[in-house]
Amino acid sequence: MPILSAEHLTKTFETGGDATRVAAVGGVNFVAEKGEFVAIIGASGSGKSTLLHMLGGITRPTSGRVVLEGVDLATLDDDALALIRRRRIGFIFQRYNLLPELSLRENVALPLVLDGLTAAACEAAASAALDAVGMTNRAGHRPDELSGGEQQRGAIARALVTEPALVLADEPTGALDSGNSSRVLGLLRELVEQRQQTLVMVTHDPEIAAAADRTVSMRDGLIVADTAAVAEVS
Repeated sequence: MPILSAEHLTKTFETGGDATRVAAVGGVNFVAEKGEFVAIIGASGSGKSTLLHMLGGITRPTSGRVVLEGVDLATLDDDALALIRRRRIGFIFQRYNLLPELSLRENVALPLVLDGLTAAACEAAASAALDAVGMTNRAGHRPDELSGGEQQRGAIARALVTEPALVLADEPTGALDSGNSSRVLGLLRELVEQRQQTLVMVTHDPEIAAAADRTVSMRDGLIVADTAAVAEVS
């Protein structure tokens, strides 16, 4: 059984005073296996971010279903869905979303604090996650004392701290320069290879998507191509 699957997924929104309905995603099927790195690529308005938000239980679909580790997210009430998001899904956003008043270690530990773990357990898990992304020496710093690349590495640590089944990344290099983008992509690649982490990333950039095992292309709310990466031959 795949870690994640979506079946006949649609999302429509009402726009304007005449309640016109616009299909952001229209009848998408999608699967991600354990340890797979999938990039969803498309232009602005293609439906890729809407799809990602439905896969992560942030947005409920208009129809169809998302199944994570055998659990149909559509069968969960809001409280149960929030628990799944906090415990089994790690989110990485373009703008990091670190709380400015907290240290990096406290930001990383926050999902565990919200889950009621002891202070010692939270600190140990946060320290391990920061070590995994090479940020141990910056753990006591607040976000405004960190570079953009360091903040994003901290955000990746926060996504990993619960040991989630699935990590979803929405344009994770969009706010970074080319050097930091390369380092963050390398880190994501290592997490997939060394931890067998399932990772689904949204991007508009073909060069960023090339880091993934598979590229899923979207246009007008539909998947128009699904291509495995071609291994380089030395």
